[in-house]
Amino acid sequence: MRIRIARPDELPLLQDIERAAGRCFHDVGMPEIADDDPPSLEELRRFQGAGLAWVAVDDSDSPVAYLLAEPIDAALHVEQVSVHPDAARRGVGRALLEHAAGVARESGATALTLTTFADVPWNAPYYERCGFRRLGEGELTPGLRAVREREAVLERWGRVCMGRDL
Repeated sequence: MRIRIARPDELPLLQDIERAAGRCFHDVGMPEIADDDPPSLEELRRFQGAGLAWVAVDDSDSPVAYLLAEPIDAALHVEQVSVHPDAARRGVGRALLEHAAGVARESGATALTLTTFADVPWNAPYYERCGFRRLGEGELTPGLRAVREREAVLERWGRVCMGRDL
């Protein structure tokens, strides 16, 4: 599996990956999440332009998964990880997280952070298997608190902030 920066012409493909990956939320009674719109092209361009949108590509160099990140406080915050269902359960998401961890270390970040659903099997429990831990309220930085405020509408499904020290 090769990981590289997303190209501008691939951004609509990232939206397709997001839509396909989101469908599984129907299976856990979260249709609003399943049917939510993917990031806009404008938002994806912002991550891509900053060099913080990576894709995992197949043998034909076509994206099958992506990760978006942004610096928040002393960490690199994983804004989104999405894997197309056809590429799921092959270590693609983990490879993207490891790539982000390497970039974060090189930039001097002290941790990877993310917010996710606490009880969805491929969310918090998965990230725990990838070395993340749930952060207590007292561990939240100002930037993570701002992310939680921005995502407040998602709290009804049980959100959690997680971190992985580098």
